Amino acid sequence: MRILVTGGAGFIGSAFIRYLHRRTDASIVNVDCLTYAGNPAALEEVAGSPRYEFEQADIGDAAAMRRVFAIYRPDAVVHLAAESHVDRSIDGPAAFVATNVVGTYTLLEVARGYWSGLEEGRRAAFRFLHVSTDEVFGALDDSDPAFTEEHPYRPNSPYAATKAAADHLVRAWHRTYGLPTLISNCSNNYGPWQFPEKLIPVMIRKALAGEPLPIYGTGANVRDWLHVDDHAEALWLILTRGRVGERYNIGGGNELTNLELVERICDVLDELCPDSAHSPRRRLIRFVPDRPGHDRRYAVDTTKIRRELGWQPRVDIATGLTRTIRWYVDNEASIRGWTAFRYGGERLGLGVGRATP
Repeated sequence: MRILVTGGAGFIGSAFIRYLHRRTDASIVNVDCLTYAGNPAALEEVAGSPRYEFEQADIGDAAAMRRVFAIYRPDAVVHLAAESHVDRSIDGPAAFVATNVVGTYTLLEVARGYWSGLEEGRRAAFRFLHVSTDEVFGALDDSDPAFTEEHPYRPNSPYAATKAAADHLVRAWHRTYGLPTLISNCSNNYGPWQFPEKLIPVMIRKALAGEPLPIYGTGANVRDWLHVDDHAEALWLILTRGRVGERYNIGGGNELTNLELVERICDVLDELCPDSAHSPRRRLIRFVPDRPGHDRRYAVDTTKIRRELGWQPRVDIATGLTRTIRWYVDNEASIRGWTAFRYGGERLGLGVGRATP
């Protein structure tokens, strides 16, 4: 099986490729245009493998995508390429429309043309998995039940709106043209190799440096945290066993307020670095004005993927968070070099702009 992964140098994409290489015999084609958040170092373990190929290309470039499909002739596409940071979408939504909407449309059209020309057996087996977010469903109140796959779409940020648009395109290409698509909607991911603009790596870096830890509002916003390795396993099961035309929620079952999460990060760092002059790190927490349209709570109901595919998260939040923090501590110099190379510290919670998702 040859799988074309878009956005494979990103946080979730690289985790999925590492999973494929370790746990399956699939061949992998990674298509990534290497924006600021892409990091080839996250794929060092597969870089020399005969089962791995890399193509630097933009999913919005139809000619480049047709060339990739013609050369590698994939059996499946796992579409992860996206602009994904909410703060960035508020400041500059055009890039999100270009990648998440137009890029997805372009990829769907190229995939449709390729799929329609396959011989009958390969055509029947082909799959297109679009990886999306729970943010397309909007926000929940504290007492609301979790999002199911049938929850209405109510996106509240430019990022969520563009991912919702992409979801609708994928569904339409299945219903109109018969393209064998699947959609997954995941909760907040965490783990190693996440670019340090997201909440957990921002807080780890700042806490290590003894800098203030900015939290939007009162820190009462709730997110469900999913370890990226659990997400990778779920994607494989959806790709290989999911029902065509269906969507599946993927969540970690770990609802925490932002304040609770940051406090846990502080406590773990205090344990890992007991001699630091910055301990106790909870005293570094600062509350800052809330961002526009900040959703109160996300939570996903994973009954469907558990029942149909037998998936359940393996990494509990205590273990996963400790492992993640330890990874960032052990790789602090490399992460600092990565961020300096990509952005020079701008908009990463390193003293400029908003810092907390």
